[in-house]
Amino acid sequence: MAGLPRSRTIRGFRLPRPPSREVAVLSAVAFSVAVGFGLVAPVITRFAKSFGVGKAAAGAVISVFALMRLVSALGCGRLVNRIGERFVLALGIGIVGVSSALAGASQTYVQLLVLRGAGGVGSAMFSVSAMSIVLRSTTPDQRGRAVGLFSGSFLLGGIGGPALGSTVAHIGFRAPFYIYAGTLLVAGSIGLALLPRSPMTDPPAVPGAPSGTTLAQAFRSRAYRAALAANLADNWAALGVRSALIPLFVVEVLHLSDSWTYIGFFIVAGVNALVLLPAGRWADHRGRRPVLLVGLLLSALAMTLLALLPSLPAYVVAMAVFGFGSGLLDVAPAAVVGDVVGGRSGTTVAAYQMAGDTGSVVGPFAAGALADNVSYGAAFGLTAGVLAAAAALALAAPETRVAPATAPTE
Repeated sequence: MAGLPRSRTIRGFRLPRPPSREVAVLSAVAFSVAVGFGLVAPVITRFAKSFGVGKAAAGAVISVFALMRLVSALGCGRLVNRIGERFVLALGIGIVGVSSALAGASQTYVQLLVLRGAGGVGSAMFSVSAMSIVLRSTTPDQRGRAVGLFSGSFLLGGIGGPALGSTVAHIGFRAPFYIYAGTLLVAGSIGLALLPRSPMTDPPAVPGAPSGTTLAQAFRSRAYRAALAANLADNWAALGVRSALIPLFVVEVLHLSDSWTYIGFFIVAGVNALVLLPAGRWADHRGRRPVLLVGLLLSALAMTLLALLPSLPAYVVAMAVFGFGSGLLDVAPAAVVGDVVGGRSGTTVAAYQMAGDTGSVVGPFAAGALADNVSYGAAFGLTAGVLAAAAALALAAPETRVAPATAPTE
């Protein structure tokens, strides 16, 4: 893209060149958001349990956030089309920031639940507008790398969050929420100051590529349905089961301190960050489908390890394997969506987000209920099965990465 510097090399390390100015700005925004989220995520269910509720109710604090994202996503997509991505992104970040600060001051479980739900609406506004910008500001041959860079910045922030969290864990459950609100203030300021003020325009059309695919047309594509299933399964495992059950599993089954939760999250985020940029290049040069399949199968393997081998060494290995698999899944499904809809956004991006949020809503409830009534092994085993089912759909889907002169097929 014009106006962007070429990739630079610092002491032998080659820095990636952002595909567009918008992707560069969003990467900075994502980093700021993720530092705070990585700090809060490991303590959410522990904070909820401090009000005297069970595992399923504690998981509901994560589920309600995803539920509100789910029910508001389509409305957010329409709002983006009406008033533009920049304003919706900043407003969404502001809502999450205010609700997070208030959640830290919660005096009851109900207050915490309601405030996390309000944050889910703001998160939907941020997520839909940000992914819309990423897909609309890049060409098909850049799409995998653009998604990888955006996700990679989020994951790098995710590394900083747990690392910082391990130093403030002794302060209590409330401090991370206040720090999160501060990082969101930084992120919103970056978005407002640096994103273009004019409405987003679509990228130049590639000859033969789809133009303005509707949601109904997208649903007829096996590739789009596979991307939705992969996003559902990944969010079930990553934002649902990992965030809801791992902190409890570490303390109640492995009998370790909360610091090991942060260490596990740090491992996942670190491996994610190492994988994302290579995954983007692989998806752009080799195809989306193999990245999708490997990511789903590796994530299923990680859940199987947790189910069958509840020990510290298996936990560390599982977190590393899961970090690799989920890193691949942070790139491939979104790139498939961009291929199917020709880089356009609207309700197709919102539906993709809704699939992920469905996994985040159902995952903690289903897995939490199994952990309460059967075992943690059963909960992790169910998650492995969900990931394997998504892999079967990906296996049956066609490749969507095509030469510029050829249109993606079903």
